[in-house]
Amino acid sequence: MSSVKPNISYLNPRTVILIGIPGLEHVQFWIGFPFFVVCLVAFLGNIILLIIIPAERSLHQPMYIFLAVLAATDIGLCAAIAPKMLAIFWFRAYSMAFDACLAQLFFIHTLQCVESGILLTMAFDRYIAICDPLRHTSILTPSILGRMIAVVVIRAIVLVGLLPILIKRLHLFHSIQIAHSYCEHMAVVKLAADDVQVNKICGLFVGFSILGFDMIFILISYALIFQAVFHLQQKEARIKAFNTCTAHIFVFLEFYILAFFSFFSHRFGHVVPSTHILLSTIYLLLPPALNPVVYGVKNMVIRKRVAQIFLLNCGCQQ
Repeated sequence: MSSVKPNISYLNPRTVILIGIPGLEHVQFWIGFPFFVVCLVAFLGNIILLIIIPAERSLHQPMYIFLAVLAATDIGLCAAIAPKMLAIFWFRAYSMAFDACLAQLFFIHTLQCVESGILLTMAFDRYIAICDPLRHTSILTPSILGRMIAVVVIRAIVLVGLLPILIKRLHLFHSIQIAHSYCEHMAVVKLAADDVQVNKICGLFVGFSILGFDMIFILISYALIFQAVFHLQQKEARIKAFNTCTAHIFVFLEFYILAFFSFFSHRFGHVVPSTHILLSTIYLLLPPALNPVVYGVKNMVIRKRVAQIFLLNCGCQQ
């Protein structure tokens, strides 16, 4: 006689199980070390930026104020992901309270959306600086900067806040095992046995209304910037204008290429789960590690202050 496996359902589960990277459980312990190094670089690099930018008066400009907000966002993103992820990899701490999972989901996706919004404000800053340099300081006043940042943060909180609220209305789940190293929206939604059509539509709406909107306007900004740069007659002026944008273009490309790969592969793709989860984790943790390096290398003032910090530490130790 063939035994039929019973259907197991969970009503209002209090805990979920994060299994990490399915198919790579036997090497997760070792995978944790490179992720730990990436997180360490992200924490140190962004903390250094948050020390240098307020202390250096020459960096009290819109571009670097936005960079400081980006650094704070990146620290928050690493703090939301790394502790539980490394606990799974190193200590097999798979269990997590359901409400804590929803809180992690909220913070991760909110910070992602804040980062996207800050990249848009930085693109707008470059557009004004290159296309209308004489009015740059009069347009981007401290009060305008504060309002722009507030709008970015409020937009992210309000729209992403819908996701855990809609998940809380679901009561019946066919599984409590999340095939991921952190609580991601679609990974949690796929556990539900109830109708999740509203959740999927809302997830797509939030993704396109924030990431899609920001990407379109960043592309428009850079199209206008390139048009203005190509109309400059002096070659040196064109090179200087391009140099002010290269760091931002690199950060923009790394963020959105990985973001949309992760977004679409979870909904429409047939990517191997281990590959998808590795890439989606890299997408969240690699930009916070690269951003301070990219902007630090491009800016002489930041490079000098970093060198002073390390030389001072070396001198104190001697």
